[in-house]
Amino acid sequence: MAAGKKKKGPRQAAGLQCSVCKSFGYITEYNKNNEQLKKQLTNQSTFPLNKYCSVCRKVTAHKLMKKLK
Repeated sequence: MAAGKKKKGPRQAAGLQCSVCKSFGYITEYNKNNEQLKKQLTNQSTFPLNKYCSVCRKVTAHKLMKKLK
């Protein structure tokens, strides 16, 4: 795949933001189609995820943020 070429498909890059200190610590990808289906069928979402925050120095909930900083 050539550098600078946009990826095709439902996978989107997203940042994870700590819900306690609001710092960005992780960049991940998620499948937008699967997320919409899960929301329709079970009315639940994959996010927030429990991840380690290096600023808080403990495991906290991290929310999905579309804009990467």
